[in-house]
Amino acid sequence: MVSSIIPVDPFDLVIFGATGDLARRKILPALFRRVMAGQAPMGSRIIGASRSDLDDSAFQKLTKEAIQEFVPKSDYKSADLDGFLAMLSYKTIDAFSDAGWDELATSLKDHANPVRAFYLSVSPSLITPTTQHMKAFDLITPETRVVVEKPLGTDLASAKALNETLRDAFDESQIYRIDHYLGKETVQNLMALRFANIFLEPLWNAKYVDHVQITVAESVTVEGRGEYYDTSGAMRDMIQNHLMQLLCLVAMEPPAHFEADSVRNEKLKVIHALAPVDMRDTVRAQYRASDKTGSYLDHVNDPQSRTESYVAIKTEVSNWRWAGVPFYLRTGKALKKRVSEITLIFKQVPHSIFPDLADDYQNKLVIRLQPEEGITLHMTVKEPGPGGMRLTEVPLDMSFAEIIPDNVAIDAYERLIMDAIRGNQTLFMRGDEVEAAWGWTDHIIEQWNASSSKPVAYDQGSTGPEDAIALMARDNRRWQRLDAV
Repeated sequence: MVSSIIPVDPFDLVIFGATGDLARRKILPALFRRVMAGQAPMGSRIIGASRSDLDDSAFQKLTKEAIQEFVPKSDYKSADLDGFLAMLSYKTIDAFSDAGWDELATSLKDHANPVRAFYLSVSPSLITPTTQHMKAFDLITPETRVVVEKPLGTDLASAKALNETLRDAFDESQIYRIDHYLGKETVQNLMALRFANIFLEPLWNAKYVDHVQITVAESVTVEGRGEYYDTSGAMRDMIQNHLMQLLCLVAMEPPAHFEADSVRNEKLKVIHALAPVDMRDTVRAQYRASDKTGSYLDHVNDPQSRTESYVAIKTEVSNWRWAGVPFYLRTGKALKKRVSEITLIFKQVPHSIFPDLADDYQNKLVIRLQPEEGITLHMTVKEPGPGGMRLTEVPLDMSFAEIIPDNVAIDAYERLIMDAIRGNQTLFMRGDEVEAAWGWTDHIIEQWNASSSKPVAYDQGSTGPEDAIALMARDNRRWQRLDAV
């Protein structure tokens, strides 16, 4: 498989929060890889900005240490790193005062590149003062983009307030709300799989699909960041954004064109078509203590917490394509395995002529997002050899790790940052899309808050609580195994 690298125009990128964890782990290594690949031209400038009192040399040293920690040494040469560090400079900025903003404005005006981007890798409380200062100091040009990290609000009201703040300084066409799940190779291949192959689209509807499962399972606990996590929980942290986006890509109608607003219009229609969820079709849970580590309540340091570390939901897309097809969503911490996948379970054949075919056998299409990206179609074939017609299930497996060369595979942040630089919003959320997702999510959270019931418990290293199994069992269905391929 051959891939071509299409360079972007030279750019100036200012990273607010450049000394933070996300910048060190993801943003700076992603930029380094794109520079090495020749996609980000050497004439570009990367300007770190934060309250930390650093100079250019200190920021370059911090960046060098980040690259050495998060990029394998075998992937680059010392000269590559030296060239990248030469692109970096630093400005000490205070979001709540005018300190440092004149210096940043002067730096951007000197030797300005055609494209200017701001990456807001900061806490939500800093977004408003940061964007206000950008506007006040005339840093925003027609070719400016602003990249905003989640959380994009904590409910509908806060999401609307955030959107108003951003739109006060930027046009919607300049705002890039990032969800790294949309940058994954398999997520984009989902669109190619659906809309570039004629044989699947006729089956992608309620006539042939029995139900859809979307799973994002994590094996780690919240230990070490429990107090922060307890302010969001699995619903706000995962369902409202990551799983919602995956659901939209599975359920959306074909857009008229493969361009940003056409795609996002169809995703928005899916969210608007989601039926309101009754609390009886949800499960919220917290992991118990194990022999090795404490419980969720221990890790958040609050024995009365009702915040969920696990959620399972049954919902439906109320439109002609999907009427009657349940969509089951689940996500959680401290589970058996780290895995993210979308599974379409197809209906049984209307009449089986094979005695060996199990009564409950159904074909399924599994789209794996992590840890090994790929697509698997489970089919029934004849078992090889003599002795009659014996049937067996075989997976038709396409592993991206096997077919994509190492120099082509890229991290989601690499793709998304380059898309922002080139002005392609297809893989970024629009403001009305975010608000619609919060409107649907808030309805569930409000029911939980009004209820006297507490989250149920589940064992660490399990597949989740028994109540989630029961949620599927009452429909005569079952979750896909977390360790299944």
